[in-house]
Amino acid sequence: MTAERIAQATRWRRHLHQIPGTEFDVGETADFVARTCTDLGWEVTTGIGGSGVVASLTRGTSPRSIALRADMDGLPIEERTGAAHASKNIGAMHACGHDGHMAMVLGAASALAADIAFDGTVRLVFQPAEEPGTGAEAMIADGLFDRFAIDEIYGLHNIPGLPAGEIHTRCGPIMAAEDNFEISITGRGGHASAPHFVIDPMVIGAEVVLSLQTIVARNVDPLDSVVVSCTELVTDGARNAIPGRVVIRGDARTLTDADSELVEARIREITEGAALAHRASCEVSYTRVFRPTINDAGCLAHATAAARTALGPDKVDSDCRAITASEDFAAYARQVPACFAFLGAGDIAEGGTAPLHSRGFDFNDAVLGAGIDFYTALVAARLSEGNRS
Repeated sequence: MTAERIAQATRWRRHLHQIPGTEFDVGETADFVARTCTDLGWEVTTGIGGSGVVASLTRGTSPRSIALRADMDGLPIEERTGAAHASKNIGAMHACGHDGHMAMVLGAASALAADIAFDGTVRLVFQPAEEPGTGAEAMIADGLFDRFAIDEIYGLHNIPGLPAGEIHTRCGPIMAAEDNFEISITGRGGHASAPHFVIDPMVIGAEVVLSLQTIVARNVDPLDSVVVSCTELVTDGARNAIPGRVVIRGDARTLTDADSELVEARIREITEGAALAHRASCEVSYTRVFRPTINDAGCLAHATAAARTALGPDKVDSDCRAITASEDFAAYARQVPACFAFLGAGDIAEGGTAPLHSRGFDFNDAVLGAGIDFYTALVAARLSEGNRS
């Protein structure tokens, strides 16, 4: 990738960093990427799934098509990076690097329009609302795969803590599902001095919180990765009043649908058993926000080959460990063959790369070229003249 193109991608990235939106409220960002793609010669469609953008470029006669996806939304966090290009939108910032993801796809768009020969159609999918896990589903529901032919789709996410400029991926599950649960336990409150007159939901809630830890310890195969976390416990009591109701909220991460179903079943059984034992009542709400991100074996092979061509074999790990963070790219992977990969952003260090979702995070511009080179090599290989596989 030329220094000039990397410099342009850096300017785009820093501009995008200054104009973050959250969830579906990414109008300024969507307008910028749509305008930039149009200026580069791409055919642009806006408003998909609310504020999503799809840019298309066709060359040659092949019916094959490949999509590159970038997420557009930031987080509702007040920025504390001190950067000259810090967010201008109070209460929002790109704390997860989606500005860099967009800049890499725009850099690839520039290269593909100007320099890269291919035979077929490339789609650039710019998606809102990745953070809440609803943007991909919204674009799909609005006809993404019906309105635009897409044979396979690819995406990258920067990961602080991995060596800068390396690409790590794997076959099968690479990122976890995120399920949310809310447990409501209703007893009978009363004066703290007379516990014999009450049905104490606090005691039941404490039993439930502790018992939920046995799901991973005693119900899940030790070789599987499952996390069950209780993150909130709220009551309607006071310091001198035993509450009548306790609400427990939490989060479960799994890499398979079967483990997700197991966790839900055990949460319900544990809660209902504890409530029954203490003569209380309960309700359990269990919702699936993100599904596990599953990489197709064929797409993995293509992505790995392209990464090795672009970056060198020593910069690619094709059998990395899965992580229990979640990504709504998973929704696309349930529709068409797909591969998601991690792009190393460098070591997390004082004065250097910060963790994702922190006030001090800023995308490492030094890895933009690696992402652009990977995407362009992937398109060139998958849409090479005569390639019909």
